[in-house]
Amino acid sequence: MADPRGFLKFERQVAPLRPVEERVRDWQEVLTPPDHALVRDQAARCMDCGVPFCHKGCPLGNIIPDFNDLVYRGHMRNALDRLHATNNFPEFTGRLCPAPCEYSCVLGYNQPAVTIKQIEQHIVDTGFANGWIVPQPPERLTGRTVAVIGSGPSGLAAAQQLCRAGHLVTVFERASRIGGLLRYGIPDFKLDKRVLDRRLRQMAEEGVIFRPGVNVGKDISAAEIRAQFDAVCLAGGSTVPRDLNVPGRELQGIHFAMEYLTLQNRANAGDDVEPISARDKRVVIIGGGDTGADCLGTAIRQGAREIVQIELLPKPPLQRDATMPWPTYPMLLRTSSAHEEGGVRDWAVNTTSFTGASGRVESLQCVRLEFGEPGPDGRRPMKPIPGSEFTIGADLVLLAMGFLSPQHSGLLDDLGVAYDARGNVQTDAHRMTSVRAVFAAGDMRRGQSLIVWAIAEGRQTAREIDRFLMGETRLP
Repeated sequence: MADPRGFLKFERQVAPLRPVEERVRDWQEVLTPPDHALVRDQAARCMDCGVPFCHKGCPLGNIIPDFNDLVYRGHMRNALDRLHATNNFPEFTGRLCPAPCEYSCVLGYNQPAVTIKQIEQHIVDTGFANGWIVPQPPERLTGRTVAVIGSGPSGLAAAQQLCRAGHLVTVFERASRIGGLLRYGIPDFKLDKRVLDRRLRQMAEEGVIFRPGVNVGKDISAAEIRAQFDAVCLAGGSTVPRDLNVPGRELQGIHFAMEYLTLQNRANAGDDVEPISARDKRVVIIGGGDTGADCLGTAIRQGAREIVQIELLPKPPLQRDATMPWPTYPMLLRTSSAHEEGGVRDWAVNTTSFTGASGRVESLQCVRLEFGEPGPDGRRPMKPIPGSEFTIGADLVLLAMGFLSPQHSGLLDDLGVAYDARGNVQTDAHRMTSVRAVFAAGDMRRGQSLIVWAIAEGRQTAREIDRFLMGETRLP
């Protein structure tokens, strides 16, 4: 462990974000690099807790006390090796993960938790800055070929693991650039795309073949992809957005969040596209999660006149209650960097219709909701509060209500894979679909989830593919 009395000496402290008045004028990352002395002191807060619940809280099983101890002692390269042992891309999780590990930190039982996420990011950024992160090509090739369909975090993790096992891996991406959600769904102010590109360069030098701009199922048929490769990993993600089918939905000015975010990211990358602009508009974001917050930060930078973000569910509490005891992951009120920058948030609001003129949206008709006690399934019944109807003016509405399932039409239907009750790709205990030699990973298999789960899924599916191809596996 680190300093046995560190949690008594030091309070939780994270590096400040860039000033709001500065960062809203550009698309650069809002994070500032923490001072090493600060990170060292924070690592010292990691306790000799006996049972490190942070291991269980992290879907990747990161060996958190170990790398905290190494950071405290100044052994940064060893800390990097320990971190990479379980996480292919800590520079992504260190920026984007909501840190379930911190909510299961033993210190977090009655004090602010260890700043695990910040320590993780500092370790990997230090590794890149010092040139410690270099290609790790396999020592020998197996002669087996694997197609990975989708280049988001699960697909990239699976590809890197399988390549290092000696297989010839080709990653197919229907968009014009590799990265999936990391490239197109996450705004630049949360993830500078140079952070993504430096990791992709490493993977290419290790031997991963990237084929962007190829829509498997259309440009290459399902039969062809099966014939050309010994195994296929489906990692396309959960891409069918949840819609809001109420009167007025057909009005112009109502867009899915991912359409909005993707166009802005493409414009930032230099593509010849016209973003959906919020400049001088009244913007309403329907959905209170991370995607909604990303829309909020984007609209602020575009120059929106006013922004309201509404959520169907009631306002979460600031602290744990009896329904979410430590060390479970709690549903608390979370304030993102975008929420610090502006906008108004409102909860327990249901949109009943859109109204407009000349074919364009002008307002939302809403009603407030009340929630009853949880039923046997844990769900709280909701009903409108009589007389609580109200109107919100809007020139641009962004639907950020999550995703239903992967896209069935095209590749998945052509392959003939089975689906589960939620419409996700069904797999057996070894991550194989109903079609032999075709596996699935990430949101496509488990439904919309966290980036840390996506990476864990990619690693676990890679292990099963390696076992299928070789009869055994040494992948972690």
